[in-house]
Amino acid sequence: MSDDKPVREGQAYKRTAILAAAQALFVQSGVERTSMDAVAARAGVSKRTVYDYYGDKRRLLLGVIEEAGESVLATLRQLVDQHLTGAGIDDDRDLGQALSAFAADLGRSLLLSSDYVAAVRLIAENEPLLPELEDHPLDDAHTQVLAERIAHFSSVGLLQAHDPGLAAAHFQGLTTLRVLNEPARRRADAANVERIMIDGARAFQRAYRREGPRGQPPSQPETALNPTRRPERAG
Repeated sequence: MSDDKPVREGQAYKRTAILAAAQALFVQSGVERTSMDAVAARAGVSKRTVYDYYGDKRRLLLGVIEEAGESVLATLRQLVDQHLTGAGIDDDRDLGQALSAFAADLGRSLLLSSDYVAAVRLIAENEPLLPELEDHPLDDAHTQVLAERIAHFSSVGLLQAHDPGLAAAHFQGLTTLRVLNEPARRRADAANVERIMIDGARAFQRAYRREGPRGQPPSQPETALNPTRRPERAG
């Protein structure tokens, strides 16, 4: 069906059921081999309802991934507020503990989540079908959440990151991307995920640690890290 077909907002519980059914079937059978009839049957709605809500299978896939992206964004904001916002981060030791706790919780909340891993897999397998994912607002939003805190810690002399957005991408490359590049068995090992996430957070802090006394602008550029490829987007 054409992408020009209008879709309607519909009822939230039906939309949730359709997305959950589509995600499960796309992962189990692949997007190409999953029929809209199968999605409708699993969701407990009519095939007409699926088409009314999403228009076609490509837009249904995009809906699955965007839903995962919104969930990831909410989790990131919650964990940043919990670990990296507010009083109590006054020196390198405080920041190291906060970054490690943030990374460990991020690993538990996202990387051990079957929904998140499913979304990453669907993106990797179907990216050519989804040009909308290039420079998607959700992608920028994910980076910006952490970049704002990195900019703050740079402004108070705890880090020196001249480009907070790049620094946020480096943090992701040292933590979540490393886990996603592990074999499936090791990705499912909670202790291994936590070790990688905490090691990555510590490496990030070493790379971006301030060089002069706290409160003074850094006199040298931040320690360079080899740019990591953009993470496979999850929304």
